[in-house]
Amino acid sequence: MTEQELIDGCKLDDRRAQKALYERYSPDMLGVCRRYIKVQEDAEDVLVEAFFKVFDKIDQFKQEGSFEGWIRRIVVNESLMFLRKRHNFNLTVELDKVEIGEPANVPAELEAREILSLLNDLPTGYRTVFNLYVLEGFKHKEIAETLGISINTSKSQLILAKKRLQELFTARDQWHHQEQAG
Repeated sequence: MTEQELIDGCKLDDRRAQKALYERYSPDMLGVCRRYIKVQEDAEDVLVEAFFKVFDKIDQFKQEGSFEGWIRRIVVNESLMFLRKRHNFNLTVELDKVEIGEPANVPAELEAREILSLLNDLPTGYRTVFNLYVLEGFKHKEIAETLGISINTSKSQLILAKKRLQELFTARDQWHHQEQAG
């Protein structure tokens, strides 16, 4: 089925079209959920909720922009709703100045699962702001409004996330070198 046939079928509540749409987009969208949510089962639950919304709101897709992007926005919003229920983003600390060393030199061969693993090692606030800013392209004002935090908190969380990722990457790199030498 073409994307348009899937959309049209879903608008008519065609179960085959819904199943096909889910099978086409759920692997990538589960990856989006996992960037925000550490526990696989929780991410899968959020994904199911997101697709319920996709099917329920499909009439609101106006054929402007990509359909996959529209689904992705729903998945990100569902992931954020899940996190807001379980994490108080207002407990994060605002920092005026944070010292950051040289940026980590991330090799191209760093696989997606390694990046996901490093992201999973970040505290929820760091990981969420990093994902929204770096991977989703949100501005700090949008992040602040979405999470109910100040713009400065968003900025400091991003700085701290980058610093922590740099530390994790350096530690991972040193461990790999030791493993190869020994």
